[in-house]
Amino acid sequence: MKPVFKAISASVFLTAAFVVPFSQSSSAKAQQVSRQAPICGDRDSLMVQLEKKYSEQPKSMGLAANGSVVEVLTANTGTWTIMITNPQGITCLIAAGEHWEEMNQRKADYTPS
Repeated sequence: MKPVFKAISASVFLTAAFVVPFSQSSSAKAQQVSRQAPICGDRDSLMVQLEKKYSEQPKSMGLAANGSVVEVLTANTGTWTIMITNPQGITCLIAAGEHWEEMNQRKADYTPS
């Protein structure tokens, strides 16, 4: 398996790094992995497609060390997508799947020095 994306910074870790085309059903979204180049385009257009096809909405986001914005979109059905928008404004879908599950947050035992 050839990753399309490696970790952007020490604070952002992604393990699934393949893109699934929009033409697949939601169940096939998790079962089949595309070995194509990432799907890239206008962020607003990609957001509309993800909302229409999978009912996915933005769930979380973060800023990578290189200035890119990483976003996770999820749906109540359990589908999810990770996309990244680079500083030049190009957005690419880098991972997608099913069975998204929220985890309870717990406080870290971290004390800044």
